[in-house]
Amino acid sequence: MKILFLGNEKNSIVEFLKKRYVVEVRNVKVNSHLVSQFDYVVSYGYAHIIKKDVLNATKNGIINLHISYLPWNRGSSPNLWSFVEDTKKGVTIHYMDEGIDTGDIIVQKEMQFNEKIETLETSYIKLQNEIELLFKNNWDNIVNKSFKIKKQLKESGTIHYDKDTHKVLDNFGDSIWKLPINELRKRL
Repeated sequence: MKILFLGNEKNSIVEFLKKRYVVEVRNVKVNSHLVSQFDYVVSYGYAHIIKKDVLNATKNGIINLHISYLPWNRGSSPNLWSFVEDTKKGVTIHYMDEGIDTGDIIVQKEMQFNEKIETLETSYIKLQNEIELLFKNNWDNIVNKSFKIKKQLKESGTIHYDKDTHKVLDNFGDSIWKLPINELRKRL
């Protein structure tokens, strides 16, 4: 089996897949010809918009890993927005579609954080670790298609763009990542 991994190769998912399959890693824009050569395409931390022709050229769709509990906090900086707007926190593996993080959900896990001690940095690391574990624990089910799809209601949930995130970050600077979440909330 051949797998195309979209994103940064420095994570445990790439290592996991390379032990079992032929894996190619790309972190640049891809085209329909390239994706059609692979059995599976997995996206994690990939910053490029994927167009309809590319989605349609895949054999099994594109599986995306997102560190939010969809449909909340689609798009940019989901960890930050889950605390700013006090929405559900967690991780989701879903199929990509033409929208931003609106595809059918394969599996997800809700998470809780102690806001007195957790920071954006520590919660981000925990979310990353959890999504990687969720992927590895569910990969065989994904390949065998032994899971129940959960449709997202595209009109529900929340979405954020880079410009929204920059407005929040510009008020705090880099110190925002080390600030306990309960302190962050007081200053918003």
